[in-house]
Amino acid sequence: MIRRIDLRGAAAAVDYRAAVPRAEFDIEAASHAVTPIIEAVRERGLEAIVEFGERFDGVRTEQIAVPVETTRAALAELDPEIRAGLEESIARLRATCARELEVDAVTDLGPGARVTHRKVPVGRVGLYVPGGLAPLVSSVLMNVVPAQVAGVGSIALASPPQREFAGLPHPTILAACALLGVEEVYAVGGAQAIAMFAYGAAGCDRVDLVTGPGNIYVVTAKRLLKGQVGIDSEAGPTEIAVLADDTAEASFVAADLISQAEHDPLAAAVLVTPSERLADEVTAELDKQVSVTKHVERITTSLGGSQSGIVLVDDVAQGIDVVNAYAAEHLEIQTEDAEAVAGRIRNAGAIFLGSYAPVSLGDYCAGSNHVLPTGGCACHSSGLSVRAFTKSVHVVDYDRAGLAAVADHVTTLAEAEDLPGHAAAVRVRFGGSA
Repeated sequence: MIRRIDLRGAAAAVDYRAAVPRAEFDIEAASHAVTPIIEAVRERGLEAIVEFGERFDGVRTEQIAVPVETTRAALAELDPEIRAGLEESIARLRATCARELEVDAVTDLGPGARVTHRKVPVGRVGLYVPGGLAPLVSSVLMNVVPAQVAGVGSIALASPPQREFAGLPHPTILAACALLGVEEVYAVGGAQAIAMFAYGAAGCDRVDLVTGPGNIYVVTAKRLLKGQVGIDSEAGPTEIAVLADDTAEASFVAADLISQAEHDPLAAAVLVTPSERLADEVTAELDKQVSVTKHVERITTSLGGSQSGIVLVDDVAQGIDVVNAYAAEHLEIQTEDAEAVAGRIRNAGAIFLGSYAPVSLGDYCAGSNHVLPTGGCACHSSGLSVRAFTKSVHVVDYDRAGLAAVADHVTTLAEAEDLPGHAAAVRVRFGGSA
């Protein structure tokens, strides 16, 4: 079911990132399909959105704005146990987000010379919640909570219309919106939702930032519209890497690989281990566990794809090099002294330590955020957090004495760059000619 990649004895010059391939996620190819969608929404607004909903989601609805009464009714009808789970997840995530809030950093550089680094929330955001293979209600929480904690004043949320729910988003998604107090909800999916947010269309005011995961068309729309609107990231198919040694429990490792493969046929599941015994036991466990899961075909396709595999390494040290190069969205460390190993990890969207911190925990109730960089982007990008919904502003507060202390330096540097107007703007304040 799952292939093996043997990197034991590999030379130091081996490109580990290339040695552990990912699923193909061709944004360039998808752009040919997405560009006309974006242009149609920009030019024709609601009319185009309705047409695309009928074509791609199989449902035609002229009323894309979901009434507040509908979201509240969905919450009233929500299974109490699901509500309890959502409330616990919200409470934990809100607690960790609150600790991420940054206070103004004030630096006094001398008498009358102060610079304040101020964090300001984005004014309005558009949050996208997928509704394809699974109604990802947890993505509502992961997007909304950090935005609210950051102090975002205006939040709009879009999720695809569902045929089985009369053209509305999944009722659990609507219930989560009501639970969080999000009243502006749209039954719009795919690239057309991103275009609606970016341009302001069909009664939805333009947003400053779009966040949330999605399929290839959503990701492509985010790339094409970047600049017109801010985006969080270009998140592709989900992925898990597990770095494990002989101390790991094979049944746990196999279950965790399956949990991510369950998302999508393109999902990547990778085990990196120096233990051939563990590799054999995990392979046997996969055969046993997959056969009794609900989404057998989806999981089998993922685990059997080129993006998944068991990578054999000489030791944990080489394994660390491999996972750092791979830069997984989710990285589990099931080794002896997992905390020390984690201290050597530079590149991962989120790190899960030990046998009792599966990725599933992070998806729902760990208090961490599950909207994370994929496709190796964890080497330069971070997961969604309060910071994603804020921007930095420097406030420069100098009086006459403060400016006088550096006036000569400013004019000298301005003249060195052949910008005499810059120098004159300083001299005129001290009686010089402009």
